[in-house]
Amino acid sequence: MCGRFRLARKKEILEEEFDAEWVAEDDGAEWVPRYNVAPGQEIAVVRQDAARPVRHLSQMRWGLIPSWTNDPSLGHKLSYKMINARSETAAAMPAFREPLRMRRCLIPADGFYEWKRAGKEKLPFCFTLADGSLFALAGVWDRWKNPQGRWIESCSILTTTPNELVRDLHDRMPVILARDGYDIWLDPGFRKVAELQHMLKPYPAEAMRRYPVSQRVNQVQNDDAECAAEIDATALDGAGENLLF
Repeated sequence: MCGRFRLARKKEILEEEFDAEWVAEDDGAEWVPRYNVAPGQEIAVVRQDAARPVRHLSQMRWGLIPSWTNDPSLGHKLSYKMINARSETAAAMPAFREPLRMRRCLIPADGFYEWKRAGKEKLPFCFTLADGSLFALAGVWDRWKNPQGRWIESCSILTTTPNELVRDLHDRMPVILARDGYDIWLDPGFRKVAELQHMLKPYPAEAMRRYPVSQRVNQVQNDDAECAAEIDATALDGAGENLLF
């Protein structure tokens, strides 16, 4: 599962990294760096224009609402089952089948969080690339019109089996796409889903790092640099010396 992540870069850096132009929201809201992104919130996504090879960077809700749903409560209530999609079975699931075939996106991030139980404590860890660079999570999106006639765009993050760095904390991890796969993943005209499966694999553990962070990140309302700051492993209240690996 991927239930919390970080994207602490400015909009201009995202535009340059993903060769995408920012599309402003109707309310004029601009992207701001985020250190504790949570389900149900607006997140940055990269999509390709269906008519021409141009990438757009915009925001949409994290927690997919299928276009065909007739449940009006989904417009204001998050279904946590829809924040992630299992890459192995997404093509067979009604909610994800068409988005995976026709509406794929990149979800920029520079870190994600997982927790380890230590008695009554939930100890958070941040996972990044070894060099600290930006990466893209594999995402799918959909568009749904609510009863008031307003279009709501929403998305899910695809997950896969964990690599050696994540395995002792969780049995899933988000799919981190290789850079040379961005073009085909974003291409709305490429619909051979079976040929994309080789991309949906665990990212190499040796190309990543993990480190403990403050339990401040456990609270959704906290969203600042302190959430992602590395702490001394000895500060984990004696929870064990082997929590880093």
